[in-house]
Amino acid sequence: MDGINESVVSEFALLGLSSSWETKIFLMVIFSLTYLGIILGNLFIVFLVIFDSHLHSPMYFLLANLSLIDVGLSSTTVPKMIADLPKEYKVVSFQGCMTQICFIHIIGGVEMVLLTAMAFDWYTAICKPLHYLKIMNPKICVSFVITGWVTGVIHAMSQYAFIINLPFCGPNKIDSFYCDFPRIIKLACTDGAKFEFIVTANSGFMTIGTFFLLILSYIFVLITVWKRSSGDLSKAFVTLSAHITVVVLFFTPCMFLYVWPFPTSSIDKYLFIVDFAITPVLNPAIYTLRNKDIKVAIKRWSKWGHCVRFC
Repeated sequence: MDGINESVVSEFALLGLSSSWETKIFLMVIFSLTYLGIILGNLFIVFLVIFDSHLHSPMYFLLANLSLIDVGLSSTTVPKMIADLPKEYKVVSFQGCMTQICFIHIIGGVEMVLLTAMAFDWYTAICKPLHYLKIMNPKICVSFVITGWVTGVIHAMSQYAFIINLPFCGPNKIDSFYCDFPRIIKLACTDGAKFEFIVTANSGFMTIGTFFLLILSYIFVLITVWKRSSGDLSKAFVTLSAHITVVVLFFTPCMFLYVWPFPTSSIDKYLFIVDFAITPVLNPAIYTLRNKDIKVAIKRWSKWGHCVRFC
């Protein structure tokens, strides 16, 4: 924590998304509705998985955890972004900025592990159906979640330990609506080349590794379905297309920012709206509208609610 005490800069100024008042109001309404959808949609999935015994399976256990993580990831940035939009001067304290960075990378790391675990679940269900329950037992599912949190903490702290000791004594303007390692390093009063390499090696390797592991699992699933269905991949493509779309949307901003040494550009902040707002609000729609079990569970709870009210 000595780095905090030695830094002259006590707060950072966020430039935000727009300087136009009309655009600010429009974005404030859009993101408020989006954040409300993220909270209600994802917590509804968690509620269904917890209270509907028909959904007590490995796939839905991982889905419920993913929904909680989506809420957490959005909550690290979106509420402050909404609150800052009407303000002319948007500031965040040094400690608040560092805390936000830590939570973003911890939760982002957990999400990557959970997406990998869900891909492994799909692979096991399709490619090894007779051994599915033995492989995806409760201990393995809990282990995936624990591994996700451990990985997220290590991933974030391994970068934070270096960045926190950087001296900040001059510029304090961040051309974004949130704090992140690349932009903070650019403001440090020292040569940040080696620190840029650390972030690129850490976050970039994790992003690329997870992305290709997911794509590889989808390829194996499609090959297995193709062999078993005499070349008919239509149903498999319908099932996996939405999931692949979300994975691509989630990883594209991360690869754009972390995979090669930055400079950062103003495009980054718009790309990361996808991770913080678009993907979390899409996940509930994808997993409810395209999932038969979830739709049946919703109907079951609707009938129960109707009976409680009128019976």
